[in-house]
Amino acid sequence: MKVFISCDMEGISGVAARNHTNHNEAEYQRFRRLMTADCNAAIAGACDAGATEVLVVDGHGPQTNILIEDLDPRAELTTGSNKHFCQMEGIGPDYGAVLLVGYHAREGAMDGVINHTLLGSAVFRITVNGREVGETGINAGLAGHYGVPVAMVSGDNVLAEEARELLGPIETAITKQAIDRHTARCLAPVRAQAIIRESAARALRRVQAGEIKPWRAGSPVAFEITFKSTDAAHMASVFPCVERLGPKVVRVAADDYPTAFRLLWGTLIIGSKTIGGVL
Repeated sequence: MKVFISCDMEGISGVAARNHTNHNEAEYQRFRRLMTADCNAAIAGACDAGATEVLVVDGHGPQTNILIEDLDPRAELTTGSNKHFCQMEGIGPDYGAVLLVGYHAREGAMDGVINHTLLGSAVFRITVNGREVGETGINAGLAGHYGVPVAMVSGDNVLAEEARELLGPIETAITKQAIDRHTARCLAPVRAQAIIRESAARALRRVQAGEIKPWRAGSPVAFEITFKSTDAAHMASVFPCVERLGPKVVRVAADDYPTAFRLLWGTLIIGSKTIGGVL
């Protein structure tokens, strides 16, 4: 089985505050090592369950966080930020399962650690076909289009609840208990990584047993984006394919999920870059 691992940072072992995940902060260097270690735990678990190929996609911020010199050599890494599918670059029907490592709850989720949805400075809310989703749901829908299930997420307890509510009884590797958006009760990394490895292996075995299925959003696919400011919505709607529904709300739609995803991502990039009137 080919396994796709998308790795974010806010749900990584020990992460609880923005200075842990901001590449301009001294603390970041510690936590990018922990990000790599959590990712390695998922790779090991996938290989324990018989994975024949593993692709890791760096999906946080500049998307150049994972230390390739420390990456488990059984995996390959996609790094860099110019990706049409963002955290899911390279996903396709040839993969058997997706593992989401170091993920976080959606914007506004109850006290989830550093909760946000994609470009957090700009986005207040995203829905797909009327259902509110965070990064887990958005990416699960893309994987589901290709018939690939999200089999496991790792992160805090709020993320785990969000994932199970949308995707059903998938595996959830809980590395911390959220107390506040910038406070968490964390497991020691060695314990958290053991849980990630066990959960990843169990997830793939459950996929092979037919217990975990892909999540599909339906067709056609419509994303509604509520921005945090009107200027983002104003400039995002410069494209004819983007419909402005209200002062801060825009809509993009397509017959298939990959096309709708690209429209969503492009709209978010333009909207986020125009906050404050500066492109």
